[in-house]
Amino acid sequence: MRPENATQPDSAGNIDWFIFIASAITVFAVCVPLGLYPEAGAAVLNQAFVFVTERLGVGYILFSIAAISLLLYLAFSHHGRVRLGGNGDAPDFSTFSWAAMLFCGGIGTSVLYWGTIEWAHYYQAPPFQVVPESQEALRWSTSYPVFHWGFTGWALYCLPAIAMAYAYHVRGIPALRLSSACEPVIGQWAHRFPGRLIDLTYMIGLVGACSTGIGLAVPLISACLRWMFDFEDTYALKVAVISLVTLLFAASVWAGLEKGIKRLSNLAVWLAFALLVFVLVTGPTVYILELGTSTVGFFLQNFVRMSTWTDPSGTSDFVEAWTVFYWAWWLALGPFMGIFITKISGGRTIRQVILGSLGWGTLGTTLFFVVLGNYAVHLELSGQLPVLDTLNNAGAPAAVVDVVASLPLAGLVLPVFCIVCIIFAATSYDSASYTLASSTTRALPRDSHPARWNRVFWAVALGLLPITLIKIGGLRPLQSAVVAVSVPLLVVVLMMSAAFWKSLREDERTPPIS
Repeated sequence: MRPENATQPDSAGNIDWFIFIASAITVFAVCVPLGLYPEAGAAVLNQAFVFVTERLGVGYILFSIAAISLLLYLAFSHHGRVRLGGNGDAPDFSTFSWAAMLFCGGIGTSVLYWGTIEWAHYYQAPPFQVVPESQEALRWSTSYPVFHWGFTGWALYCLPAIAMAYAYHVRGIPALRLSSACEPVIGQWAHRFPGRLIDLTYMIGLVGACSTGIGLAVPLISACLRWMFDFEDTYALKVAVISLVTLLFAASVWAGLEKGIKRLSNLAVWLAFALLVFVLVTGPTVYILELGTSTVGFFLQNFVRMSTWTDPSGTSDFVEAWTVFYWAWWLALGPFMGIFITKISGGRTIRQVILGSLGWGTLGTTLFFVVLGNYAVHLELSGQLPVLDTLNNAGAPAAVVDVVASLPLAGLVLPVFCIVCIIFAATSYDSASYTLASSTTRALPRDSHPARWNRVFWAVALGLLPITLIKIGGLRPLQSAVVAVSVPLLVVVLMMSAAFWKSLREDERTPPIS
C-alpha cells in the first residue's frame, strides 16, 4: 500500500455531500433531544429494546447460525482460494499487524470491561433455570462470555467483510460503500435513492453502535482515574475522558492506516497481552489454567445448544438481554468492520480472511475472559474480594478496577490497565472514523485514503452520542441504542450477502485463485 499522502481523494468534488450532510444532521438531531430530555429518551430507547428483542430476537439467532455456516462452507470450499486483490498480490500487512488491527478495531475496551466482569452477571442470573451461584451456574457463567465473544460474533463481522472485499478487490467497485456492494441485487438503484438510503442507514447505525462501546469504555477509564487521582465521579469527568479519547483517535486517524492505526494497534496488543501474562503469573496460575481449560471444553461441548436456545417458554430474559443484544451489537458493527477489514485485507484469500477473523478473533477474546475473568472468579470464591457486592452496589466499572487493583504492584498495574483501555478505545474508533469517511467518499481506489479532514470530522462526531447516552445513565440505554440501530442493518447485510453470492456464482467459471 502506498504512503498515506500518496493518493488522497480529498477534493470537495469527491465527497458525497448528501450522505455527509444528512448523516451529520441526523447525529445532531438524535443527540440534542437525548441531551435535553434524558428521561424521555431513556424510556423510548427501552421500548425499542423490548420490542426488538422480544419480537425479532429469533431472527437474530437464525441469522447468526446461517452466517457462521455460510462462512465455514466458503472457507473450506474451492471459493476459499479466491484472492482478494488479484493473482500474485502479496498481503498489504504482515499477519501480526493484520491480526492486531482486526482485533483492536473489532473489540476495543469492551473486552477489558466484559472480560473481567461478565461472568458475574450470569453467575447471579444463569440461563436454563440453573440455581444461581451454584457450581453449575459457574460453568455456564464462565462459558457464555466465550460464546458471546467467540466464533459467532466474529462471523457477524466477517460475512459483510467478505461481501465487501469481494466487490472491492475482485469486482473492482470504485468506493467502499455498502450500496455499491449491493449493486448485483438492486442494479442501478444502488446509485439512486435506495442506495443512498443504504449508505445513510449504515452511517447512522455505526455511530449508534460505536456509542455503546465508547459508553462502556468511558466509565471504566473514569473509574481508573478516580482510583489513581481520587477524582470525584462526575459527569464532567466522563465528558473529559470522552474528549481525551476522541482527541487520541482523531490524531491516530489523521496519521492514517500505516502511521496511526497500525502502530497504535500493535502497541495495544503488546501491552494488553503483557498485562494478561502478568495476571496469569502473579495470580492463581493453576486455578486460572484449570478453570480456563474447563471453560473452553464446556463451551465447545455446548456450542450448538447455546447457539440455538431461544427460551420459547420465557423462563427468563437471558436470551433477549444478552444473546440477542450481543448478536445485534456485532451485527450493527458488522458493516463497519466489513469496510475496515476490506481495506486491510488486500492480497489475502477468502479462506485466510475467514479463518483469520474467526480464529485470531476468538483466540484473542478467549484469553481475556479466561485470564481476567477467572482471576475475578477466584477473588470472589476465595473471599479475597467481594466482586459481586461491588458490582451490585457500586457498578461494573468499580468492580473491574477493584479486581485489577488487587494485583501486586497495583500502583503500576492499574495505570497500565488504564492506558490499555484508552488505546483500545482509540484503535476501535479511529477505525470507525476511517470507514465513516470512506463511506462519504465517492471514489476510493485501493491505494487511496479518505481525506484527513473528513476522517477527523467523524472522529469528533463519534464522541457526541456517547456523551448523551452516559448522561441518561446505566447499561440499558447503551444496549437499547445498539439494538435499535441493528434492525435496518440486518436487512442491509442480508442484501450484501445475496449480492456477494450472486457475484460469486457469476464469476465461478473463471475464479481468480491463487
